[in-house]
Amino acid sequence: MSNNNNDKPITATKFMKEFHRYQKGSISRRQFLGVTGLGTAMAVMATAMPALLPRTAFAGELGDRLVFSTWPNYHDQANVDQFTKATGVNVHINAFGSNEEMLAKLQAGGTGWDVFVPTNYTIEEYVKLDLIQELDLSKLPNYDAGSNDPKFAGPATVNGKVYAVPKNWGTTGFIVNSKKITSGPKSWKDFFDVTMNAGSGHTILHDYQLTTIGAALCALGHSFNSIDAKELAAAEALLIESKPHLFAITSDYQPGMRSGDGWMSICWNGDATQLKRDIPEMEYVVATDGGEIWTDFYCIPKGAPHLEAAYAFINNFQDPAVQVSDAQVHGYAPTDARALALQPKSLSTDPILHPAAELMSGLEFGAAQTLTDPIRAEVMASFKSA
Repeated sequence: MSNNNNDKPITATKFMKEFHRYQKGSISRRQFLGVTGLGTAMAVMATAMPALLPRTAFAGELGDRLVFSTWPNYHDQANVDQFTKATGVNVHINAFGSNEEMLAKLQAGGTGWDVFVPTNYTIEEYVKLDLIQELDLSKLPNYDAGSNDPKFAGPATVNGKVYAVPKNWGTTGFIVNSKKITSGPKSWKDFFDVTMNAGSGHTILHDYQLTTIGAALCALGHSFNSIDAKELAAAEALLIESKPHLFAITSDYQPGMRSGDGWMSICWNGDATQLKRDIPEMEYVVATDGGEIWTDFYCIPKGAPHLEAAYAFINNFQDPAVQVSDAQVHGYAPTDARALALQPKSLSTDPILHPAAELMSGLEFGAAQTLTDPIRAEVMASFKSA
């Protein structure tokens, strides 16, 4: 790849910088091709970067619709709009609050989903149930397996086949409005103590068994992933004891925290970034007694009605520059070293995105057995109906 002004090869860093400028509209398509020397290689590069092709080139191949199911507050709408502008594919977005809810929808059939975003511990179960497709990586030229940390990307490969590509990684802790809660809780034990005392009536728990039961288990000194019947019975008792003191049970907790009705909530770190950006007194806590570290992935369900559009969509969001642009809005870190290298200092030094190693040592990736464990399901149902 060379710069046609002097025939010297353009560096990868320079190329990504110019591509990012092109995506933002700072330079024209003609200028981008000139600076990078891609004029004669347009056909090849357009395959890797769909945004370089005019919209009409996609009309017959991709169709005009894609259904994307993801988590709340987890994408930059400007990047979705850019994809639509480049391809003519209109993206319909569904938001879900738990992996159990996503699984139930897919098992029921007829979702019409093209792309969805499950978490690491669910991939093996989706493969076992024949609900997701093995990916054709030749259709994802922007994905670079070697640039993704195996710690995060590993669950995507089942029996030697790749069924997913990483989206982002993060942690599950809790958010505190420090103007309302001044005691500075540091652990899940503190979290439940505050809930039933100074914060009574103002705490939000997730409508999601993994994180809500996990938080209660950690508060009692047990593993976030425990499926031990006695330990789960103790967690159930703690949750039921706390229920009269809650403001809400919801995985879409930002509205409650922003309104001032919620003073404390179980929280994913990207939501914490978004909240603190607008409300400085919001403090994110990685609990000292455990919690979750996770990776989310892009997957394509079996029978996806707009398969080529699904590949184009995932490929677009595997571009390192797009990953960084997305992260600047939603506040979750990429797993891709190419994207990490492009991060502005505001992201790379953010302790919410990149917690100190000592804070991470007690965190656990969600375990596959928690997704379908019947006792955990019973505990959550009992808590919600109490």
